[in-house]
Order: sequence, then C-alpha cells, then structure tokens
Amino acid sequence: MKTNVQTTRRGFTLVELLVVIVIIASLAGLTAPMVIRQRKKADQTTATNNARQIGLALVEFDNDYGSYPGTSALAQLDTTASVTGTAGPDSNGYFRMLFQAGLTQAEDMFYAKAKSTIKPDGIITSNTECLKAGECGFGYLAVGTEGLSSAGNPSRPLVIAPLTPGATTLDPEPFDKNLVALRGDNSVVSLKMTVASGATVGTVKQGTEDLFAASNPIWGGTAPTIKPPVRAGSGG
Repeated sequence: MKTNVQTTRRGFTLVELLVVIVIIASLAGLTAPMVIRQRKKADQTTATNNARQIGLALVEFDNDYGSYPGTSALAQLDTTASVTGTAGPDSNGYFRMLFQAGLTQAEDMFYAKAKSTIKPDGIITSNTECLKAGECGFGYLAVGTEGLSSAGNPSRPLVIAPLTPGATTLDPEPFDKNLVALRGDNSVVSLKMTVASGATVGTVKQGTEDLFAASNPIWGGTAPTIKPPVRAGSGG
C-alpha cells in the first residue's frame, strides 16, 4: 500500500527577504559607478571619433579657402547655398560653413554628448534645420571671428568638447573629467581636467599654465575665443 507523503514548501520569511534586498542593493551600489564610467567612456569615444571627422573636413576647407572657417573664408563661399554659415558667437555657424562649402552632408559628426545636446536628425535643408540648437556638441576656437591659422603651433586645439551648457567653460561631468580636443596637427587627444573642490567647472593645465590662457606659449600671446555650441532649448 502506497503512502502519499505530502511536503509543504516553506516561503521566505520577512527577515530572509530583507537580507536578499540588502544584498541586491549592495551589489547595485557597487556596480553602478562602473556602469556610469563605462557609459561616459563610450560617450567620449564617440566624441573622439566625431572630432576626427570634423578634422578631415577642416583640412579640406583650409586647403580650398586658405584658412579655417571664419570671416575671411565666409566671404569666399557660395551665398546661394541652401545652408550658409556665420562667423558669430556660436560654433554652429562656423561649422555650417563646412556644409556651405559642400565638404560634408552629415550632422552626426558634430554630436558630442553633453547636458545640452540632442541627437542630430539629419535634416540639413536650411539654416534653421542644419545644426539647430542642441545638435552640435563641440566648441570652435577662433581669434575674434577668424579661424585659427593652420600655420600656427600644431598642438593648439581647434575644436573641443564638452562645454558647460550655454557657456565657454569646460564641463568635467560628461567625459569623467576629460576634455576631447582636435588639434592643429589633426590629432584628437584626451586631456585631463583639474576640478577644484566643490566646483562644476574644469580647467586643463599645461605645466602651470591654463591651456587657454594668453600666457600659454602655444597661442603666441593671443588667447583664443571659444565659440560654444547653441544649447538645446535656446533657439537656433
């Protein structure tokens, strides 16, 4: 005669559930910083690759017009083009000169992750659509409204990211205190920022000098003007 033995399954007690929750929370706390760092590294890699593409276009532009985008080069460009640049206060206008010159049709290469950027939509039919607010994440360096000379110090930055939204100051947060810089020799380098305790703005030092100070020998006595990108939500 068979005897049916019934077993009862004991559920988790409240204490056991709490222990499991604590363990999961602890693991999440340990892995979250690593995940964030990896995400920032990936964003920095994207910016580095895009800066290289910008560099290739700038070299072609310089070969064709004798300078990087700026007031002098703008006067040589086709004013009937669907997209026209400007030598104004923001980098978007300078980069539009590359579209105006027919050297690129890709908005994607001007994207760099920051608090104020959005993914470009690829629409470049007009000035209001091409590199509209938020679609550009790189700052452009100029002297007044003229692009930097390609004959200058090859280690001088031409294009940089990331910048504080709506400002010309360096933002240490998006790339984990790293600055992506396209230089005059067409190399792209990662430069470590120094961030004061409690500060939200970073600086890059070369020895004891601020990278962007007029006293830095790479500028020949004239500090560059940083043209920041137009942040999302601020108009074109």
